[in-house]
Amino acid sequence: YSPLPTFKQRLSSFQHSTMKLSTAFPALLAFSMYTTSAQGFSSSAPSSCTTSSCRQTTQLSATDTIVIGGGRIGSLISNDAKLLGRNDPVASSIDPNGEGPIFIATRNDVLESIVEDCPESRRKDLVFLQNGYLDNFLASKDLLSNTQALLYLSVTAKGVDPVDGITTVNPEGLTAATGVHAQAFADRLATLGLKCNVVSAEDYRPAMFEKLIWISTYMLVGTAKNCKSVGQAGSDHKHLVESIISELVAAVSAKEGIAFQEGTIERLAAYTDVVTDFPCGVKEFEWRNKYFYDLGDEACPLHNGLLRECAEEGKIGFELP
Repeated sequence: YSPLPTFKQRLSSFQHSTMKLSTAFPALLAFSMYTTSAQGFSSSAPSSCTTSSCRQTTQLSATDTIVIGGGRIGSLISNDAKLLGRNDPVASSIDPNGEGPIFIATRNDVLESIVEDCPESRRKDLVFLQNGYLDNFLASKDLLSNTQALLYLSVTAKGVDPVDGITTVNPEGLTAATGVHAQAFADRLATLGLKCNVVSAEDYRPAMFEKLIWISTYMLVGTAKNCKSVGQAGSDHKHLVESIISELVAAVSAKEGIAFQEGTIERLAAYTDVVTDFPCGVKEFEWRNKYFYDLGDEACPLHNGLLRECAEEGKIGFELP
């Protein structure tokens, strides 16, 4: 007869077994901690960790949708996706053998590093959500055929409900996407109650330039005329806004051979009514107004003259070329 072990003896045996397991399989325990993290990454692990077990904890599943950028837009669309924040390493966080969309919701000035850090085999899955003229950059990376999206929505602060770009002129919404992951992006927005039109590359191009014209015109006029918002720019300086829009439409049509649908001025004015309180500011010049500035004064005299006026009065934080 052997007496049953006491509770204290059983507890001691369990603790001894656990210590042996942690010594033999540290990576396994680390992975268990990783999977319980709220956003898929251990908040206690430093971004500079280089151990093999740490790299394992930041490696994503091959089938995961990824969102790069934890700001207003990235947080909005992340849902069940793996969200990579500012300090999360891109290179070790993307499975080179995986598949699925990788949404980039960051400022334009970090696109270079994101593309370079992304495994080459996954660069085809990068989805660009940025405002502005991206063609030259995408062409330099051989990514012109990648999925792109035009976001006609406003998120005033992180965590705040978005305002969709549904207008009186376009009740179907103005947000559009094109490319292999366009439908996946539209589906993701649909779960948030937001509209997105999946379009062909041919239809996307004039829409892209129309959004570029909107942000370049309203922000410039608002800055030049000391307006607090795009709504004020459109209402107080309606004639100037419309004149610049007409000028830029003609310049783009001549340069790119693009035919815009009738009603550009009305479409952009209706969208401005939706985001009327959005503040004005000429920013990211190389991605926005520079495209028109480079077309020259003959093509864009009003636009370029107003830019120079802003520069002379110290209203922009950069020097014109």
